[in-house]
Amino acid sequence: MKTDVKMVDCPTCTKSCVYSPENRWRPFCSERCKLIDLGEWASEGYQIPVEPEMDEFSVGLTPEESQYTKH
Repeated sequence: MKTDVKMVDCPTCTKSCVYSPENRWRPFCSERCKLIDLGEWASEGYQIPVEPEMDEFSVGLTPEESQYTKH
């Protein structure tokens, strides 16, 4: 039975690499690229955008009024 090898681009360096259990750093091509990516997350180089939450004291305030409710 023939299995197809899935190739992906490394998220860090864009080098093509095998995406399989044999690649212990998948989806990265190497430990170096994996650590570079981890460092970006740790230093807040990457951030997931979120909408600011309104607390119970800010409900119904205009943007001008809400600037005074920051903790």
